[in-house]
Parts: sequence; structure tokens; C-alpha cells
Amino acid sequence: MMRHLPWHGLVLACGAALLLLTTACGYHTAGTAVRLPSDLHTVYVPGIANASQAYGIGQTFTKAVVQELRERTSYRVITTNDGTADATLSGTITSVYIAPLTYDSVTGRISSSLVVVALNASLTGKDGKVLWNNPNFLYREQYQESVNVASFFEESTPAVQRMATSFAQTLVANILEAF
Repeated sequence: MMRHLPWHGLVLACGAALLLLTTACGYHTAGTAVRLPSDLHTVYVPGIANASQAYGIGQTFTKAVVQELRERTSYRVITTNDGTADATLSGTITSVYIAPLTYDSVTGRISSSLVVVALNASLTGKDGKVLWNNPNFLYREQYQESVNVASFFEESTPAVQRMATSFAQTLVANILEAF
């Protein structure tokens, strides 16, 4: 035979179950999990190394990271190692891949493509201690190809610039919020 809990007992049991679920999920407010040292004031950002065959992409990503750090943090960001940096933010682009996604049904030409960039990044303190690391960043950006041959404009460069901006925003957020 099944026992029935009084209405207030059922509400109390549901409330307790909800409390257990919400406290065990690891939820936290963005920005509260900062684990960077409080004495970190200057960040050195050398050029992001490029181990891929894509010309100039390291410079595009470096520029975006420096800009995002300057806009979003109060750190002094330097791009020349003058010995004053409290930490170094470095990265390496390991591969770049561009693939057609869709084709124009009339002309057979590519109408959209996908560019994928894989890279790693780390923030290291002046004592050599790794403060933050992600060896597996993978970014994808879709872009439209020009269909008019007479006014063809290569769209992969703006796509890489958009991707660099998105990467920089995510990178800085990951470092600051310790995700």
C-alpha cells in the first residue's frame, strides 16, 4: 500500500531535492572565479606563433588579443619584452583549414566556405608557473564567397579577422573568469 505525504510534506521534499540539485551543479556567476595573482599588473604578449601554412594569421590573432586585453582589463599590455612583465601570454596556431560548404546550383562555384583554426595558448607568470592554459582552442567561421566573377573579392581575410576578434574575446574571458 502506498503512503501519501501531506501537502506541506510534499512541498518540503521537493524544495529539499531542488536545493540539493542546485548546490551540487557547480554554478557560479561569471567573473567570480578569478584565480589570477593579485600582483599581476603587466602582461607581455609576444606574437602568436604560426605553425600553419596560412600567411600572416599569427599577426592578425596577436593584434586582436592585445586589443581585447587593453579594452577589457586594467593590465598594462606590452608587446616588447622589457623585463617588466608579471606574466606572458603566448600561443601557437597549429593548423588552419578552409573547406567549401555550399555550391551555387547554377554555376557550380563555391558559395560559402568554412575556415577552422586550431591553436594553443597559455599565461605564464614571471616565476615560470602556468597561471592558465588551453592547448585545444578550435575556432570555426563560415563566410560567403562572391558569386560575381567580375567583382570577385576574397572573403577569407575578413573571416579570419572576425574569427581573431571572437577568439580574443573568448580567450580573455576564459583567463579572467577561470573557465
